[in-house]
Amino acid sequence: MFFERHEGGDNAILVHVDFTGEQEREDPSEFLELVASAGANAATLIRGSRQQVNAKFFVGSGKVDEIREAAVQYEADVVIFNHGLTPSQERNLERSLKCRVLDRTGLILDIFAQRARTHEGKLQVELAQLQYMRTRLVRGWTHLERQKGGIGLRGPGETQLETDRRLLQIRISQIQKRLDKVRQQRANSRRARDRAEIPSVSLVGYTNAGKSTLFNQATTSEVYAADQLFATLDPTLRRLALEDVGPIVLADTVGFIRHLPHKLVEAFQATLQEATEADLLLHVVDAASVERDDNIAQVNDVLHEIGAGEIPVLMVYNKIDLLEQQPRIERDDEGQPERVWLSAATGAGLDLLRQAISERLADRITEGRLQLGPSEGKLRSQLYALGAVRGEQHDEQGDTWLDIRLQERDLNQLLARLGVDQAALRWA
Repeated sequence: MFFERHEGGDNAILVHVDFTGEQEREDPSEFLELVASAGANAATLIRGSRQQVNAKFFVGSGKVDEIREAAVQYEADVVIFNHGLTPSQERNLERSLKCRVLDRTGLILDIFAQRARTHEGKLQVELAQLQYMRTRLVRGWTHLERQKGGIGLRGPGETQLETDRRLLQIRISQIQKRLDKVRQQRANSRRARDRAEIPSVSLVGYTNAGKSTLFNQATTSEVYAADQLFATLDPTLRRLALEDVGPIVLADTVGFIRHLPHKLVEAFQATLQEATEADLLLHVVDAASVERDDNIAQVNDVLHEIGAGEIPVLMVYNKIDLLEQQPRIERDDEGQPERVWLSAATGAGLDLLRQAISERLADRITEGRLQLGPSEGKLRSQLYALGAVRGEQHDEQGDTWLDIRLQERDLNQLLARLGVDQAALRWA
């Protein structure tokens, strides 16, 4: 263990402070969901309001006394703040409260550690934990803050704390190298998909918006989905066949959250790479949430932070079964699908989602009547194999007329494979 923590359990005192500045605002109801997702027992929620942060304790001394009394009353093992704390604030609070103190980032990291399933996901969580821990090591080693001494050990030496920081940095470097390999493997897979011209579509959205449930419904997959925050951490990719488009790759990614710490975004770059390199993003929104508009803004902020702000987006308003609304597609002034309203839980509107994705991706469709001679039977059979033939007639001269509709890229690939010059095709 790099870091000694107090022996503790799951009994928690929660602290939420309302600030006058809008940018510091956190949601107490979301805080309770986070705590529940971490498996802690919320003994009580202590609220307060301040104009600005107290440099020493984050909250005022009177509020510290109130928290201490509650910790004794409820025999709390941990006090959790719904805010980011500096390492010195955590240390000061722990000394005063005589119990473990955790901030919002530490809470999210704990949930991440529980949710990670794959080797890549576990590496990303460990990296984020170590980077978070690096500035907080001092409180675990207060009894070893003296230089080594004795015969043969005199001189500058190295404190146990410095040794531990050095070992921690070595481990961070090792994990970063492994994650670089993961990114390279993903880049290679992406290049292979590009060569095959297979579009990539990524699900993004606020945590618990229903992305994994939608992913399972759309792909008949069995990705873990639950009514809790960060139910899915690891990216999952599946192929999905769409009319007029053919095969696409659909990716389920980690959910976003308000004020997602920058270090967590950095650590999950390998996972979020699927979003940054997608041809289309499906921004899944909990349509029934009272925080809907704010959650949309938070997701957009993270997308810009990871470099995905310019990728085309199709908004998907999920959970309409809770609003008693009907599934529908809303279009922009040019007739392009802009928003799809559906219910991933009941499956209502999934056909409209597939239609909207097809329309957004199938922007280059070849459609018309193609004339084929008796010697062009191979081209005819291949067009049928692609599902491109909508109708067929024969004339008195023995020629075949095909009504076809398919992606331009699929036609080009077929002609190249058969060695047919596109200029030689005879269209009606």
